[in-house]
Parts: sequence; C-alpha cells; structure tokens
Amino acid sequence: MKKHIPNFITLLNLLSGVIAIILATQNQLEYAAYFVFAGIIFDFFDGFIARILHVKSELGVQLDSLADMVTSGVAPGIVMFQLLRNASSDWHMTDYFTDFKEMNFLPFLGLLITLSAAYRLAKFNIDDRQDHDFIGLPTPALTLFVVSLPLISIYGNHEWTMNMVQDSYFLIATTLLGSFLMNSELSMFSLKLSSISIKDNWIQYILLAFSLLFMIWLHIASIPFIIIFYIVLCIIDSFMGNSQKTITV
Repeated sequence: MKKHIPNFITLLNLLSGVIAIILATQNQLEYAAYFVFAGIIFDFFDGFIARILHVKSELGVQLDSLADMVTSGVAPGIVMFQLLRNASSDWHMTDYFTDFKEMNFLPFLGLLITLSAAYRLAKFNIDDRQDHDFIGLPTPALTLFVVSLPLISIYGNHEWTMNMVQDSYFLIATTLLGSFLMNSELSMFSLKLSSISIKDNWIQYILLAFSLLFMIWLHIASIPFIIIFYIVLCIIDSFMGNSQKTITV
C-alpha cells in the first residue's frame, strides 16, 4: 500500500496543474497561480515521501516527469500567453479567435516556455550529471517566476512593479531569457542542504537571508526577485568554481 502514496501525491500535482490550466485559459490567473503553487508543493513532497518510505520506482519517476510537464510546462506557458495578451493594446477577450487575419500573434510567444520546458524535462530524464545540483534553470523556478507576475499586478504595493509586469517588452524578455536558461549549461546549486554547516552551504544561507528580506520589503512581489537573485548567485558560484579549477590547474 505504501508504495502507492508517492504516486498519489504526484497525481495531486498533475491534478493541480490541470486545474491551473483550465483557470488560466479563462484568464483567472490569480487562482491559476495558487493551483500551480500547490502542484509544486506536491512535486516536492512526492520525492521526499518516496525517499522516506524507500519506495522509489521507475513508474514514479516517469509519472513525476509527466506531471511536471503539465504543472511546470503547459500551465506557465498559458499564463504567459494571457499576460502578453492582456498587455496588448488591441486585446479583446470575446473576439480574439474569431478573425485570424486581425489576430495579434505576439501572445503565442509565451508558449515558447512550454516547448522549452518539455525539452528540458526530456534532457533531465537522460542526464546523469544532475544528481545533486542542476544544469540549467529548473522548470519549477521559472514557473514560480511566471505565475507570480499576475499576483504582483493584483496585490503589488509598488507602482513600478505593477507597471513592469504589464509591459510587453518585459514579458517578452522574460520568455526568451527564461527559455534559454532552462536549457543552458549553467550550473545551478540545489536548495537541498547536505548538512547544517554554514561553510558547506554558505550560498544557500545567503539566498535564504535575502529571500526573507525581499519578502518583508515586497511581499508577494518578492517571488520574481528571489528567482533573479538565485540566478545571479548561481552565476557567481559557477564563476568562482571555474576560477578555483583554473588556479588548481
């Protein structure tokens, strides 16, 4: 019986992603974000529970990848599609798909996130280099960045952050850069701690400290900035690692 528990949690991840997609297609981006958040939490706990119960299986690995594709692949792509659609000056909800000659095709660029996530997840499944750290931006990280943007426009207390997420150029840049980073060769540290030692996990502790400061300052608007700070730390960590190798050689 216990071997089915992690797979059940994975299916909750999948269910959350499907509901998020339905909500996103109806432009209910706030509630779509909440279900994506729930899906990512389930995604964390299915592997955690599997390790505790010692019931990790190939079926669970494949099911987890399929669920991630929905929650962290399809859902953020549709959310970005809607954000770009909302940012377009000629957007009309009721007649968007009635006249293809007059359609603004720019919002479809947001689906590049879905394609890039699929490619990354497929590479991840056959890449034996990512046992602890990641190579390229993890799909859940970009997903959190994207789905938090609508929450900024709803709950943000700073006008500059609200204007930022409603700007087409910012959304396009996010789509292109995020899609590139997911499939880049940039080494990105895992948030899992091997011990509580500050010396061994100093970069994770820095991320945690600044994340708390961002949350106090910007509240819900802090999520994208925490992801950006994480990427910057990964670049610094990768540069320092390469420098040390050069010195050693």
